[in-house]
Amino acid sequence: MSRPIGVDLFAGAGGLSLGFEQAGFDVVAAVEIDPIHAAVHSFNFPNCSVLARSVKQLTGKQIRTAAGIGNRKVDVVFGGAPCQGFSMIGQRALDDPRNTLVRDFVRIVDELRADYFVFENVKGLTVGKHRAFLNELIEAFAAKGYSIQEPWRVLDAADYGVPQHRERLFLLGARKGLKVPSYPLPICRPADSKGGLSDLPIGPSCVDALGDLPDAEGFEVLKVSDETKVSRWGKPSAYAREMRGMDNSAWRFSCPREWNPAVLTSSLRTDHSEISRRRFAETQPGEVEPISRFFKLPPKGLSNTLRAGTDAARGAFTSPRPIHYKHPRCITVREMARLHGFPDWFRFHETKWHGARQIGNAVPPPLGRAVASEVMRAAGLVPSPVGQAIGLGDPDLLRLGMAEAAERFDVVVPIGRRDRKSGATKRKQADIEAERLRA
Repeated sequence: MSRPIGVDLFAGAGGLSLGFEQAGFDVVAAVEIDPIHAAVHSFNFPNCSVLARSVKQLTGKQIRTAAGIGNRKVDVVFGGAPCQGFSMIGQRALDDPRNTLVRDFVRIVDELRADYFVFENVKGLTVGKHRAFLNELIEAFAAKGYSIQEPWRVLDAADYGVPQHRERLFLLGARKGLKVPSYPLPICRPADSKGGLSDLPIGPSCVDALGDLPDAEGFEVLKVSDETKVSRWGKPSAYAREMRGMDNSAWRFSCPREWNPAVLTSSLRTDHSEISRRRFAETQPGEVEPISRFFKLPPKGLSNTLRAGTDAARGAFTSPRPIHYKHPRCITVREMARLHGFPDWFRFHETKWHGARQIGNAVPPPLGRAVASEVMRAAGLVPSPVGQAIGLGDPDLLRLGMAEAAERFDVVVPIGRRDRKSGATKRKQADIEAERLRA
C-alpha cells in the first residue's frame, strides 16, 4: 500500500519535510531557491526530487514531472512563503508585488489539486494591519475551493516536545468537502513552565537535549572539520535517545537512514577570545551577556528562539548562537540542531554560517510532525512504517559553496547571496568579524 504524498514549498534544509515524513507522508518534491539549502535537502532526503529554483513560473505540472508521480493524488502541500509587503489602506496586501510568493503558494496548491495544505509563517503576521493580510489569504484559498480551520492559531514548539520556545503561525486547509484538520493539542508542558493544573508531562530541557554530547572543544580536529568519531558519550535522556536513534521508535514513521552514530557531526568549533570566554562564564544561565547580547542557556529551562542570522543583502552575519550552560562558548550547529528537534543523523552545511541559518530558518521537526499528524487524521489515513533503510546522499553536498551548488543544480546563483566557501581560514575570519561587530 502506497503512503500519502506531500510537496514542500520553500523547503530550506527540510524541517517540515522531516516532520511530515515522520508523520507518515512520503515527501516527493521540495522547492528551494537557495542551491546550498537545496543541496543539504538532497543529502538528507535522497529519494525526494529537489527543485533549486523559485516558485515563480513554476507549475504544478513541472513539479509532478520532476517528482515522477504522474497523475497520482497529492495529499498535502506545505511550506512557509515569505510575506514582506503590506499595502496602504484601500489596497489589498496580496496585490503588493512583494507578496507574489504567497500568491504562488496558493496557485501551486490549486494546480496540484492537493487535498490539504499547511501554510506556516511568523507570529508577527497575526498582529496589527497584518491580520488583514491573513483574511485576504483565507479569501484567496476559498476562491480556489479550500476551507480553512478557524480561528487560525500560533503554535509554540515547546508544547510539542522541543526544548526551545519558538512560535509560528499555521493555517490548515482542506479542499471543500473534505474534513478540515484540527490543530494539534500540546503533548507536554514546557520545562520552564510555572506549575499549573495541567497533567501533561514536563517536556525536555536544555540539559536533556545537550547533556550527553561530548564537548566539541575536546577535539582538535573540529577546528578544521565539522565531524569526528567519538568513543565516549554521556548518559542520554529520553529525548537524547530519540535524537541519537537509539530505539526503533525514534524513527517514528519516517524512512530509516543508514548512518554512523559514533560520529559527531556539524560540530565545527568557534575560536572565541579569552575575554569573550570570561564574559560568557560570568553570565548567569537564563540571562543575556551584556556585550555580545548572547543568551546563556538555562540547563533546566528552554532555549530562546534560535535565529537564522542575516543573508548577504543584510551583511551575512552569523546567527547569534546561545552560550552553552556549562562551557564558556557558543553552542555548535549540532547543539542547535538538538535544541530544534533535528535527529543526529540529519546533517547541515559544514560551515557554521550556513548550518546555523538552515536551522534558524526551519520549523522544528516535532512541531511539523504534530501538525502533519492532524492532516493524516483528518484524511482518515493510518500512517504506515517504512522498513527498508536508505543511505544518505553524497557528502560533497554538505561542502558546496554557492557557485558550486548552483552549478550542481544547473541554476544561476541567486542575486544578493554571498558565497561562503568552506576552509578554516575563511571560517575563522568570518566568526571573528561577526563577534567583533557584536562586541
